[in-house]
Amino acid sequence: MNASSRKTLFIFTLPLLWFSLAFIGGILLAAQISLSTRRWMLLAAASFFAAVSAGVALRFLPKPPARDNLPPSFVPPHVFLPLAAMALFLGAARYQSAQPKVNPFFVAWYNDRDYEMLVTGTLTEPPDYRDSYTNLRVRVEKVDTGAERPLPVHGLILARVPADETYRYGERVRLRGHLKTPPENEEFSYRQYLALHGIHAYMPDAVATHIRLGAPGGSKWKAALYAFKERSLENIYRIFPDPEASLLAGILLGVDTGMSDELQQAFKDTGTAHIIAISGFNITIIAGLFISLFGRIFGKRRGAPVAIAGIALYTLLVGADAAVVRAAIMGSFALLARQAGRRVNGLNMLALVAGIMAALNPLVLWDIGFQLSFAATLGLVLYADPFTEAFIRVAAKFIPYARAKRLAGPVGEYLLLTLAAQLTTLPIMAYHFGRVSLVSFIANPFILPVQPAVMILSGAALLLSHISLTLGKLAAWIALPFATYTIHAVEFFNRMPNRVLVLGRFSLLLVALFYAALLAWTFAGSRLKSKSLFKPIPVLAALLTLTALVWRVAFALPDGNLHLLVLNSGSADTFLLQTPRGRWILINGGGSISSLSDSLGRRLAPGARRLDWLVVASTQENQISALPRVLDRYPPARVLWSGNKEASYESRRLHAYLKERGVLMVHAKEGQILDLGEGASLEAISVSPRGAAFLLRWNGFTAVLPIGVTLQDLESLQERAKSEGWAPVSALLLADSGYAPLNPPSWIRALNPRVILLNVAADDALGNPSRAALAAAEGYPLLRTDETGWIHIITDGEKMWIEVERSPERNKTP
Repeated sequence: MNASSRKTLFIFTLPLLWFSLAFIGGILLAAQISLSTRRWMLLAAASFFAAVSAGVALRFLPKPPARDNLPPSFVPPHVFLPLAAMALFLGAARYQSAQPKVNPFFVAWYNDRDYEMLVTGTLTEPPDYRDSYTNLRVRVEKVDTGAERPLPVHGLILARVPADETYRYGERVRLRGHLKTPPENEEFSYRQYLALHGIHAYMPDAVATHIRLGAPGGSKWKAALYAFKERSLENIYRIFPDPEASLLAGILLGVDTGMSDELQQAFKDTGTAHIIAISGFNITIIAGLFISLFGRIFGKRRGAPVAIAGIALYTLLVGADAAVVRAAIMGSFALLARQAGRRVNGLNMLALVAGIMAALNPLVLWDIGFQLSFAATLGLVLYADPFTEAFIRVAAKFIPYARAKRLAGPVGEYLLLTLAAQLTTLPIMAYHFGRVSLVSFIANPFILPVQPAVMILSGAALLLSHISLTLGKLAAWIALPFATYTIHAVEFFNRMPNRVLVLGRFSLLLVALFYAALLAWTFAGSRLKSKSLFKPIPVLAALLTLTALVWRVAFALPDGNLHLLVLNSGSADTFLLQTPRGRWILINGGGSISSLSDSLGRRLAPGARRLDWLVVASTQENQISALPRVLDRYPPARVLWSGNKEASYESRRLHAYLKERGVLMVHAKEGQILDLGEGASLEAISVSPRGAAFLLRWNGFTAVLPIGVTLQDLESLQERAKSEGWAPVSALLLADSGYAPLNPPSWIRALNPRVILLNVAADDALGNPSRAALAAAEGYPLLRTDETGWIHIITDGEKMWIEVERSPERNKTP
């Protein structure tokens, strides 16, 4: 048989592969050509009739002698082509049938009206809490447009409500706001993303006028599952410190919103974001690691079903939403495909599951998670084993063959496995994100080896915490080093220069050419047999994780110095003090929950999960809104409160929160002093309904923090500074993020600071810092959190050292 005949045989003996691809192609075709479902079905029926006719005709033709040597799966071209056309038209019909019918009974009918709507419905998923808002997915029951009676409608909406209420899955809510068509632009289509989940209406300015209308609805088993997930999330933050807790919330529960923006970006820039994102890529890698672990315990054949059961359990643990279920299905089929032992079988299985998922929801083809999971699984099916054998051949030139084969196990598990998946996902990442991580191929082999330990040990600690919080905390100490190592390794690789290649807009044609060239090269070569890739986790990784934990604890221990840390909390004055004896004092909290929790978790020792004092120095909303949810994780022993509790909604909420939990609250008075030990003190030098200003003093070191200062206070404080000899002060904070009236030149000259501190966001809504305040600070060293990140002042009472997160010159716009 010549080469051309072999290629033809390859095509017509894989009908399952090509029919699945034809069905998917029909979906893509229907997205470009608009025909009714009925017309597409007529074309499919005609193709089926042509295939039947061709099959009947072949029965009456003489059978060629060569047909005796063909495999049973061979389909003659005369039958194959019309059947493929039928699959194509069926895919097109399925896409068309999935399009919503917009009419007065569908919620999207009311999009983009000039007036507000009153919408009643039921939460179909748990709320998605963010720092400044909460997203709700609501199945609508009726819409009130101001007519005589509400109109019964159906459909899903995404509503963005203020972050000042808690919600539960299944609750009936009433929302007021404007219904909008979800936006889209050249970089990202929010409309397409929501449509994938059946959402075609968006309420960005929603206000919940009533909640808990009647008995909760929804599925009872889903309610129980979500309740378990919510309790698990609470327990994670109780037994683990941040940022490890937020990392594990992403890995174990699929909740990655608790991580700071900087840490999330570090995972993206190092190509390791798949660790925290519950995606097909993630679960595909997890599937490989599971089959490695359970294969060694139960054997190769029994290990695969046990691994699939492990994936199913993991899917339930993270919430079992549609995206995770899709990823789990793809990951499970990746296992089965590799167990099949032949790439052809793996391709058949992969195409079949992709076709089934597309039939269930045609829009899944436009989901980035699905694309990445499909591509990652394709990479494992096609290249994991060939890469391993190629490595053995190359290594055998330098070391004995037996040793090269043994070495291929851990190399394949932690390098080649990831390389195979990254090879086929690279163009998709470039197309959707316009950037490629250049350090991902180096970072992943260092980070992936500890991920089984991260998942298994932290998952066990979480499950134990449901039985006993004490047992969970004890188990967490065993799991913590691996999570700590993961974060420090990511941050280490993120500091490498030129770690990201920014491509900008990446052409879809280049994506197609990449895959065409890759697949052509793949199938032009010889087929290699499948071998097991997976070996035990290196002991070295465990030693490195233990070292990381020891350093983490050592850095948090008291060193006899006074530490003043200016947290990068946007335009809010947030400080963390560590006294010479190791007590922790938090001043304000800012508005970002993830940023505050991350900062506290990094600096407090893993076992020190309490604050000695919380100082509320201002009751403005932006200064304290992050506190209630973070204090659940880092409860204060005592609170020094200054300012009118009725000054804002957030201050009332925080005051009620502290009172409800029985936290001792002391109301600040002028002249009140907190003894920090070793002669250091924090004194309230002015107190008003707006808040308080503080003087931090230790021997020759003085820092003035006029957080809640008023215009009336400045003159008296200036006179007091002269009479008590404060000047020159070691550090001075510009009040209110550089608001000019509160930072007059005379005030700054009177205090004559060695360094001026400014806590301000890069995009401050009020335009701070003002030019006048910057002019008043001219001539003094000025450190700004929008340029340097956090600012760390260390003093022994006489000398002062300053550390910053990043060099300010590196962040200035040319």
